Amino acid sequence: QVQVVESGGGLVQAGGSLRLSCAASGSIFRINAMGWYRQAPGKQRALVASKTSGGTTNYADSVKGRFTISGDNAERTVYLQMNSLKPEDTAVYYCKISLQRQSWAPLRDYWGLGTQVTVSS
Repeated sequence: QVQVVESGGGLVQAGGSLRLSCAASGSIFRINAMGWYRQAPGKQRALVASKTSGGTTNYADSVKGRFTISGDNAERTVYLQMNSLKPEDTAVYYCKISLQRQSWAPLRDYWGLGTQVTVSS
């Protein structure tokens, strides 16, 4: 089995910073990509930032210049540094890891349960 667990959410004032962490555990052959998504009340879950095993990163336009994704496939961890937070960043943040459990297995996505980030004005 594979488990994905996020941590680091909380309440912060506008302009503040938070760092989210995500760790994967279990039987994993190879990680292809890691990413952060968020879902605000009444809205669909959307990509915040992603990072491939080759190091390519991708960010939502709304967070470019404020958020930074980093991680280590070997350590099975991914982080999201969030600076200059705004009230509109308030959401549940989810970690997604795309991986193979064995060399012959297809890529599958594994999600964490999410961590709440609340930014007060």
